[in-house]
Amino acid sequence: MHYDVVRVGSELARAHRAQGIVEGKLAGLGFEQRLALAAEAWSQDAVATAAIEGERIDLTAVRSSVARRLGVGNQDGPNAPRNVEGLLDIMDDAVRQRDAPLTHERLCAWQAALFPTGYSGMTKILVGAYRGHAEPMQIVSGSVGRERVHYEAPSSARVPAEMETFLAWFNARSEHDSLVKAALAHLWFETIHPFEDGNGRIGRVLIDLVLAHDTGEVSRLIRTSQRLLEKRRDYYEQLERAQRGELDVTEWVLWFVEQVRVSWDEASSAVDAALGKAIFWMNHQDKTLTARQRKVVNLLLDAGPNGFEGGMSTRKYEGIGSTSRATASRELIELEDMGLLNKVGAGRSTRYYLSIPGWGPADTAHLDTPSDNG
Repeated sequence: MHYDVVRVGSELARAHRAQGIVEGKLAGLGFEQRLALAAEAWSQDAVATAAIEGERIDLTAVRSSVARRLGVGNQDGPNAPRNVEGLLDIMDDAVRQRDAPLTHERLCAWQAALFPTGYSGMTKILVGAYRGHAEPMQIVSGSVGRERVHYEAPSSARVPAEMETFLAWFNARSEHDSLVKAALAHLWFETIHPFEDGNGRIGRVLIDLVLAHDTGEVSRLIRTSQRLLEKRRDYYEQLERAQRGELDVTEWVLWFVEQVRVSWDEASSAVDAALGKAIFWMNHQDKTLTARQRKVVNLLLDAGPNGFEGGMSTRKYEGIGSTSRATASRELIELEDMGLLNKVGAGRSTRYYLSIPGWGPADTAHLDTPSDNG
């Protein structure tokens, strides 16, 4: 495989610049805040990589498992099923053991972790070993009778030798930029398709492994699988095009690096939100709030500048805080008096917004109409 170094170079520069911005911003956050960001990103990415394969997993259970692994946040939530724990195990292994060589045994252990019962759905599959069936491995889509074959992988007899070549390349000192290596590794692995099932998830964990080798624990902040899920159709089309085409994979590498850059940009926004929250509480550290007031303010902070539609009303506060209308009204007024909230409108149109520049409504005309504040 080869690619146009000049064309790819400019996109690489943009992606690494986005990465550097995130790394610079992280210096303004404390250890616990960085862990909380990493935990949420990891949780969302785990759900996304499963969703790409059409599997729905419970985000709440994933979050509690990730919290226990990282020692942060709510660790008392529900337990995840064994196959989901297996997915988290291999994603964690890619980051924690990023300097360990990639071997046949490690890959087979990853695949076995995804299918602890030996079944994929209702179908019994070979786990912990490369595929060995005589039938060709085809990547298909569509309903029964209307299937479309996207790609036919090498025969099972060729898989051991193909994987030996792949692993020798992967473990060698690379002349490629890390993002290019991640793109090539994912494409190459998906092209071999060495297992009966789980190739997509393992191929995306290989991306995690390459990125972790380059950026360490910071790599947990980047949600590449979530980005690929958002661009799922393009993702499959780009892979198929690269697999069916000649050895020039420039278009695939360009597309992949762009997705990583966007993922870093999104991570940057998440860090910005965390920094804003930290600065807000630092500015108000001398204020004494009730647990209910702190909960509501954190809810508004987590929602972001435009995330809590319509601002905070007395009725919303009443429901969120499980309190009376009179208490909700009094505590909102207290938050305004302390300078944490700004009031917009009057009477039944009263709404409260965080006292952060740019976080109030751009146009307050709609607040003149009576609504549910009561």
